[in-house]
Amino acid sequence: MGRIVLVTGVSRYLGGRMAALLAQDPDVETVIGVDVLAPDPGVPGVQIVRADIRNPVIAKVMGEARVDTVVHMGTIATPRQAGGRSTMKEINVIGTMQLLSACQRTPSVESLVVKSTSAVYGSGPKDPAKFAEDMEPRHPPTSGWPKDSVEVESYVRGFSRRRPDVSVTTLRLARVLGPRMRTSMTAYFSMKVVPTPLGYDPRMQFVHEDDVLGAIQAAVHRRAHGPINVAGDGVLLLSQALLRAGRPILPVIAPLLPSVGRALAPRSLVDFSTEGMRYLQYGRALDTTAMRENLGFVPAYTTAEAFSDFLQGGRTSQEVNTVG
Repeated sequence: MGRIVLVTGVSRYLGGRMAALLAQDPDVETVIGVDVLAPDPGVPGVQIVRADIRNPVIAKVMGEARVDTVVHMGTIATPRQAGGRSTMKEINVIGTMQLLSACQRTPSVESLVVKSTSAVYGSGPKDPAKFAEDMEPRHPPTSGWPKDSVEVESYVRGFSRRRPDVSVTTLRLARVLGPRMRTSMTAYFSMKVVPTPLGYDPRMQFVHEDDVLGAIQAAVHRRAHGPINVAGDGVLLLSQALLRAGRPILPVIAPLLPSVGRALAPRSLVDFSTEGMRYLQYGRALDTTAMRENLGFVPAYTTAEAFSDFLQGGRTSQEVNTVG
């Protein structure tokens, strides 16, 4: 008998692709896709359940189906996608709490895979050259999607202590790029004129959208325990990335950059929040040893290759993803 997998956030781009990929996996018998809205078009081979993970009804769905694996991709990275910051926080934090509660009450659950973000490490001048999973952030995030992700991970750790029989894998993704992605980062590199923080040239590390799916599928099978960084090899300086993008650059002193950026792209997904600004100033790089040794996953794309693939197709994408 094959695995019975529940995937949250299935109406969004990565969630839908992940559910479809698992539906083709010979070791998976059933895939249940959960979201408030049904994906359009539907996902072949996936049973769609329209439900809000903030509602306790999710426990009934999991219990009746005897779900053994949960892939949590139902978080949102920008207030615009959620309809406001308060709604975004409720979906991310309260939704995760309810899902974990459902997992705890479902005896059949054996594995939980959580899509998180490397933004939990924050960004700042005292950061190490590379963040390993056991390092404490020296500039912890204080707002937005990164802070939500810190809270989500704290609840996931609590669940892991209460259900030590469940394998819990938290994937801390680098900034995600690809030809079909639209995120705050792709929106930034797609601006007609790109404002940059004067005097800063941060290191940036990316992961390709296909490698995100590959890492999640590896986590479903490998059941590696604990947080794992996921990123392509190498880094790009912001100046190198913008040179490759061929965009005009407008250096701006850091305190004025958010105002200038919003004036240049008033309806864009670009993140000029406090945490977004710190990333544009200081960047972030990850140690991916655990990804290779514990998860057994090797990305197909380096950071530079992921960026190049985004440049070839990402500017015309109509998809919206939820990765920060």
